[in-house]
Amino acid sequence: MKYVISDIHGCYREYQKLLEKIHFSDTDVVYLLGDMVDRGPEPVKVLQDVMLRSNVYPILGNHDYMAWKVLSRFAVEITERNAETQLRTEDLMNYMHWSQDGGSVTAQQFRQLDAEEQQDILDYLADCSIFEDISVNGNRFVLVHADIHGFSEERDLADYDISDFLFYRAQYQKRYFSEEHTFLVTGHTPTMMIRDDGKSLVYQKNGHIALDCGCVYGGRLAAYCLDTQEITYVDAEQNYYP
Repeated sequence: MKYVISDIHGCYREYQKLLEKIHFSDTDVVYLLGDMVDRGPEPVKVLQDVMLRSNVYPILGNHDYMAWKVLSRFAVEITERNAETQLRTEDLMNYMHWSQDGGSVTAQQFRQLDAEEQQDILDYLADCSIFEDISVNGNRFVLVHADIHGFSEERDLADYDISDFLFYRAQYQKRYFSEEHTFLVTGHTPTMMIRDDGKSLVYQKNGHIALDCGCVYGGRLAAYCLDTQEITYVDAEQNYYP
């Protein structure tokens, strides 16, 4: 079976429970729609687990991207010789904004790793894809973290900029793909902000499948099965990021 999970945000325990609940095995595949890190309690453990699984395919989220962008600058040993060139004002500003947006827990746990472990994580994040386009049982699923900003059906997915997939919110009231069996699968925007009932449940309408059910905010973590369209939920153990 092929599953999609989004916005784990360091909720390692819920992530493990969800894999157990779907009976995830070596013959299954999971696509992660980004934001594996930040805000939640154990972002580095999430990354370390994902890195060990050859059948888990991560798609870069804005938090993963910012973690890579910031930490790759700060992971280098700073000396008197390189201090002026290694760290720029832009780097310090990026660190401050990322840290204030939930990145501090990731930074703290990253610093506890040795240099080789740190580099392994940075290399892994650098290799993450920014979209996946797959077909299952006659349905096409376009998987991105947040949106396809400036979307046009005539435009190839490879022609978009990375920011078009990571930093905008999808227009859920609008159908992107005219073909009935093509779906845009996203995370990034908690479904409580999309659904009329405000519930932390998957949103499915207008050719959209939105999967960020706000686990880190005390909602749920969801796994969507592309083969059967079945949804499996695990409740958050607590609200980690008020």
